[in-house]
Amino acid sequence: MPTIDISLKDLSKLIGKEITRENLEAEALLWVKGEIDGEEGDLLKIDCKESNRPDLWSTEGMARALAPFYTKERGIRKYTSEFSDLYIHVDRSVDEVRPFITAAVISDITITEELLKQLIQLQEKVSMTFGRKRKTVGLGIYDYDKISAPLTYKACKPTEIKYVPLGCTKEMTLKEVLEKHPKGIEYAHLLKGYERYPVIIDKNNVVASMPPITNSETTGKVTEKTKNLFLEVTGTNLEDCKVALNVMACALADRGGKIHSVTIDYGKQKIVTPDFTPKKIKVKFEDIEKITGLKLTLKELKELLERFCYDVKKAKDRIEVEYPSFRQDILHPVDVIEDILISYGFNTIKPIIPDISTRGELLESELFCESLRNVLPGFGAQELLNFTLTNKEVLFKKMNSKEENCVEIANPVSSKWSCIRNTILPSLMEFFENNQTQEYPQQIYELGECVIIDEKAETRTQTIKHLAWALAEKEANFTKAKQILEYILKGLNMEYEIEAEEHESFISGRCAGVSIKGTKIAFVGEIHPQVLKNFSLEFPVCAFELNVSEIYKLKE
Repeated sequence: MPTIDISLKDLSKLIGKEITRENLEAEALLWVKGEIDGEEGDLLKIDCKESNRPDLWSTEGMARALAPFYTKERGIRKYTSEFSDLYIHVDRSVDEVRPFITAAVISDITITEELLKQLIQLQEKVSMTFGRKRKTVGLGIYDYDKISAPLTYKACKPTEIKYVPLGCTKEMTLKEVLEKHPKGIEYAHLLKGYERYPVIIDKNNVVASMPPITNSETTGKVTEKTKNLFLEVTGTNLEDCKVALNVMACALADRGGKIHSVTIDYGKQKIVTPDFTPKKIKVKFEDIEKITGLKLTLKELKELLERFCYDVKKAKDRIEVEYPSFRQDILHPVDVIEDILISYGFNTIKPIIPDISTRGELLESELFCESLRNVLPGFGAQELLNFTLTNKEVLFKKMNSKEENCVEIANPVSSKWSCIRNTILPSLMEFFENNQTQEYPQQIYELGECVIIDEKAETRTQTIKHLAWALAEKEANFTKAKQILEYILKGLNMEYEIEAEEHESFISGRCAGVSIKGTKIAFVGEIHPQVLKNFSLEFPVCAFELNVSEIYKLKE
């Protein structure tokens, strides 16, 4: 989540009312899910908890969102763009590498030191967070008066063209930029594997930029003497590029700049950017009352949403709301309902005790699990909380065991999360693999849920609790794991039997099964060298896994 620096005086100037730090922290920042993370004189460091609102990641954005809190401003702030004859031709050579571009011109802008700081900060935050470190979205800012229109966005071979990158004095090929320029070295991986690299050139074949790496020294240097700006956004998703451009353009318009449109020619299609047409969504009155528990009139809803920069009108059994073009976080009516609650104020909602005769409490089985969970920290073990979703490679192949039936995801988003675990030990081994740079010994445990196939159950599955423990160190052995396991079992006052047993994940002759009243409840031993190799581990590991659900049944 981004952290931004803002000047309190600058914020007050943009809102049009003097803002105090105390009032900002106590009330206003709750509106934008932010909190003050530090301060130095007039400068405040704001931690933005709203990771889907790039429009808030600047003083201008904060001022726009907070203005209704301090002033009578209501509804969507209107932005318009004047038509310009600036034209960008998009060559289809960029389709494979970085296919989309949006752009705008900002004229009559007075570049102050504060504006320049915020401009650079917003550019960086949007590119790094919203743009996933420039992978999906990257922004470029230029001195428009140094660009000769029209422009062309195309892809060139690594040694086909030269230009002077920002901060340098010598010309470099595109290949040299990736090898020698600081930003080229940092972001070279974004262009790895492509035969051609994207560039923006003007009508005189002067390179303005090499997206998403760096601008040219000729056109990309913005100073306090700059009067007109050219903004461009390139990326892999057109809608994201439009949102990022609108965020930047609106921020500069709030500083007094005039926005001018740019025509983007994709060959079969032409678009004009920026486009400030508000987006729309409908929300049922029934859903608002059901989710919030509040019976609000249309007038009240209108007032609450207009304070949150929406425009509202009634549409039969629902409201139709319009919201700014730079917001891309409204995916469902519940997102609008959340804003209603924030505007209403969570602290003003009066809690009501449910009129029911029952009361909630922990199940006896959960209390039993909690008692087991609290034992192992006494041995110096660190508790983990892993995902129940995993994949068959970790669950079986890397554990050197035969593949068993398990619950699989029909349409997994990622191959990494394709099934639900039926045992916990693989999760601990994966943790060791991801923490090899940390200090040893490493002693970890987890008491969590596993899901196994049960044809007799209504859902054909059964959710059970397992406790797994593992130790990674030079002296890890069967005896150490057995001692910890026996301490737990003896503490339960249950008679048990430990017998030698073979298990694919453990070293032969150094593994045992544990039974209570003839029911298998655990296995313990030293992890097999092949399993250690599969997880790239250099230290020996000893471990055990206990079926807590089965023990609870036997204890009852």
